[in-house]
This record gives sequence, C-alpha cells and structure tokens, in this order.
Amino acid sequence: MTALIALVRKDLILFLANRRALLLTLSMPVVLGAFFGFLFGGSGSPDNIKIEIAVVSQDDSQVSQQIVAGLKADASLHTRDVTLAEAQALVLKGKLNAAVVIPAGFGEAAGAALFGGRAKPEISIFYDPSQSAVLGMVKGLLTQQVMQKVSAEMFTGKSGQKFITQSIEQLDQSAQTDAASKELRDFLRSLEKFQTSNQNPATAQDASRNAGGLAMPFVTRDQAMSAGPKYNGYAHSFAGMCVQFILFMGIDSGISILLARRTGLWSRLLAAPIGMGTVLAARAISCAVIALGLFAFVYLVAGIFFKVSIAGSALGFVGVAVCFALFTAMFGLFIAAFGKTPEAARGLAIFATLVMVMLGGAWVPAFIFPQWLQTATLAVPTRWAVDGLDAMTWRGLALDAALPAMGVLLGFSLLFGGLALWQFQRENKN
Repeated sequence: MTALIALVRKDLILFLANRRALLLTLSMPVVLGAFFGFLFGGSGSPDNIKIEIAVVSQDDSQVSQQIVAGLKADASLHTRDVTLAEAQALVLKGKLNAAVVIPAGFGEAAGAALFGGRAKPEISIFYDPSQSAVLGMVKGLLTQQVMQKVSAEMFTGKSGQKFITQSIEQLDQSAQTDAASKELRDFLRSLEKFQTSNQNPATAQDASRNAGGLAMPFVTRDQAMSAGPKYNGYAHSFAGMCVQFILFMGIDSGISILLARRTGLWSRLLAAPIGMGTVLAARAISCAVIALGLFAFVYLVAGIFFKVSIAGSALGFVGVAVCFALFTAMFGLFIAAFGKTPEAARGLAIFATLVMVMLGGAWVPAFIFPQWLQTATLAVPTRWAVDGLDAMTWRGLALDAALPAMGVLLGFSLLFGGLALWQFQRENKN
C-alpha cells in the first residue's frame, strides 16, 4: 500500500510541476465552455436568441408602416433600418439572418388581393442559406403582421372603404349573370354598412378599440420543462468541454507510459518488487484523481461566474464525475497497452477522442442530430457522460436519472481496463 501511495503521489507531483500544461488544462475547458454556452443561449437572456433582420419599406402607405412597426415590436426579432443595397450586403456577409423588402404600392395591392382576387404583391426576403431554418420563422412572423394590418385597413380604414366602393360598382354589372359575383357584391355591401356605422361618433370609439384586423385565433403558453432552474446553456457547454479535456488528459497519461517504455523507466518499475498490478493501479488512481480535480475546478468557475448550479442530485453529479474519471483512467491505460509509439498513439487517440466528443453531444446538443444518429450515439460513452451531467445540473433530476449513465461508464471502464490489463500481462510474459 505504501508503494501504491508513493506512485500516486509521484504522478500528481509531476502533473502539478508542469505549470504551463496545468494552466492550459484548467483554462481551456472554461474558455471554450463559456464560448459555446453563449452561442447556445447562455443563461437564457432573450437578446441571445433574437433573429437579426433588416426591414426595407419602399411603400409609404399606412399599411406598410404598420407592418414595419409590428415587426420591430416583435420580441423574437431585432430589426435594422438600412437601404436595400446595405441589407443585401449584410445578408451576403452573414451579418444579418434575413432582409425583408416591402415593394412600392404594397398596401393598396395587398388590399385588392384580399377580396378582389387580383394579383398578389410580392415581398422579397433575402436570407442567409447557411441559416435556412430562420427563413420559415421570418415568413411566419411576417404573415401574421401582414394579415392583421391589411385586414384591419380593409375592414375599417379609408383605403378599404375606397376599394369596397369601387369593387361594388364593378360587381354590379357582372352580378346579373354570375352568382359568385352577386354573393361577393352582397358581402361587400354588408361590409360597407359596417364601415359606415363605425363612422358615427357614438360607435367610433368602440370601433377603434376593436379594429385590430384578422389576428391569430390562438395564443401559446410556453412552459420550459425542467425540474431545476431556468435553462442555462452554459451548463451543457461546460459538461461537454469538461468531458473533452479530461479525455485529453487521459491521453497524456497513456502517452507518458509509452514514453516511459521508450526510455526504459517502465521496465525498471516493473522490475521493482511492487508488481505490475500496483504500478497500473497507481497510474489509474492518479489519473482519476486529476480528472476529479479538473471537474471540481471547472464547475466551481462555472458556478461562480456563469450561474451553473447542480439543481439535481448532488450525489448523482458526484457519481457521474467519479465514473467518468475512472473511465478516463482506463482509457489512458488502453492507449498505453495497445499503442506502438507515442507519436502514432497520440494521433490515433486524439482522433478517436474527437469523434467520441462530437458524437457525444459535447460540441452541440445531441438533439440536433438526426434520429438514427441519436440512437447510434448511445453506444458512445461520452454521450452518457454529457447526458448524465446535464441531468444533474440544469435538468434538476433525481439520483435515478444518473444511474444509467454511471452504469454505462463503469461498463466501458471495465471493458477498457480489462483489455489493457490483458495486453500488459501478455507483453510481460513475452
């Protein structure tokens, strides 16, 4: 036991002695976690998720002015007033998500198209093709504003009264032979009576209060499903960056064994009266202790500066961290056991780690993946580690939600550790 403790202590001292590597190991997860967390919504500030658009109105009608005002007032949009050329240039450079251009004469043409079946005016939308999902959102918000403002003008505005009077005059001629024209004329006459009655002083105030045009026939009540506090994008990003850089540290642990082999130090250790099992156990324990230290530091910084909290089971969080630290240690031993040279092993190990991190949802949340890929990534240990940390932080789930992740990580630890031990024993016999 004394030899085991001495070997673990030696590994920890060597790790802490390299101050440059220690600084990078501690700072990089924090820097990248903060960056990715901000990109994916940060602490939930609405300003982080607004769609940046430009609205260019070439029409001076009351309808177009109201549409522009409605878009500017929408909480989901951040609008800019620029010229058409400037808007196109900003979208082309990726500075804006989209640009909406309302053409000249739109207000009058839209009203005519609403009832008269005339040609529909076109609103041009220039959008960034790398953000095609934004196009549907902008078109939906634009449709709401256009329908409401155009219908309000047609039902109660001066342009609507003028158009209806002209349409009735035109329909009087065709109504004698066309039943559809007669029905439309009768409808417009009823609408004309409604407009005339609203011009009376007694009813004008009530009419102005209700002249909102056609509006959406429903509202939504959005409820974020989280047992913990409000969603914090930093929580997921710090989980992902923690997993990534702890695995990198595990790679360094395995490469150090290969370097010790090259210099003959490993052979001298195995020749000492302590046994190969003790040497491997010491390396695994020291690697796991360093991993837990990184976990503690990163989440301490995340909690203080980015309001990341363990809203779920604290015991579950510790359990996931311990199991992943053990997996990292076994991963390092696996690299040392099957690696031929430090250079070749490092390249392959980094590639494998980046693939695991990417598929595990450490860079972007796994729900963005196609469904088949989400199912396939359940075979990747990093997916379970990230999901387990998410469950214990921002999701605020109980201990039972961490148990599957802990079980899978322990299973992979046994697999990698068993293969590494088998390979070391095989080489030792030879």
